[in-house]
Amino acid sequence: MNLNDPYTVTYAGIYAVCDRENRYVDIIEQSNCYGGSAWTMHHYASSPLIEDVISVGNMIRYRTRTGTEPLKLEASVAAAGIESVEVSGNEVAITYAGLGGGGVGATVCRAKSQGVLRSEISESGGGRAAKGTIIVPRYERVLVGIDDTDNKEEGATWSMAHNIASAMDRDEAKYLSHALVQLFPAPAKTQNCVSTVLEFACLNAKSKKALIEDIKSALEQYSVSTETGMVVLDDFDASPLEDYSRECRTRILTKEYALETARSKHIQIWLDGNGVIGALAALPWYTRPNESVKLEVPG
Repeated sequence: MNLNDPYTVTYAGIYAVCDRENRYVDIIEQSNCYGGSAWTMHHYASSPLIEDVISVGNMIRYRTRTGTEPLKLEASVAAAGIESVEVSGNEVAITYAGLGGGGVGATVCRAKSQGVLRSEISESGGGRAAKGTIIVPRYERVLVGIDDTDNKEEGATWSMAHNIASAMDRDEAKYLSHALVQLFPAPAKTQNCVSTVLEFACLNAKSKKALIEDIKSALEQYSVSTETGMVVLDDFDASPLEDYSRECRTRILTKEYALETARSKHIQIWLDGNGVIGALAALPWYTRPNESVKLEVPG
């Protein structure tokens, strides 16, 4: 056996998704070693810039404020963290710091990961304190809600949506997440009454438009239903749709109510079949696939 770099474990991808005002950034890391990422999550959670940490599968999400907050590193207690997140034009600079093995993660592991444009790192390993800055592209979030692509004889919305999203994945529009959302069982359902939300990270308005048009075309080509719904939220925050989604998960709603809600929340309607009801309800769940699959009890 010959290990060329025995102390480096890279990430399958590191992405920075920003709000329009560059106040908040979701740093999204696709882990190749979950044990190491679990240690990182525990320690990074105490960094002053961190607002929230979510782990789903091999994906770790750090919601951060932009700015710089010096870290007080302490072995075994707060041994690593994110010290700075700065947005400049189309790039985001993220500075990590850590002690010992945490310093290796803060430097060489991230510097050599997919998605990194360039980096500046110190020496790390052993008992050293180390620091590293990586530069990644600035992305914005696009959420696509889809429902009613199947019929009683064939099809499955969740699998078609995933396969379409996988085919659309590219540097300018990265496919980040997929969630199935259990809705209130309506009489018109095919079987399980489940919609789907897809999350993408897009570089600019041009890449957003191309992505959305491509998804619509694919749905029109492969859907076996005449009532397919496709909605798009081009925004960092989907929480304004939480109340609507809760309603859709606990009672039957009308298409008219869904369209009215979409207009009031500035949601784009790309396919306006009855599936817009469930497609709209799927949007807030993109980070919570373990919760969204559960049938919500009214009350």
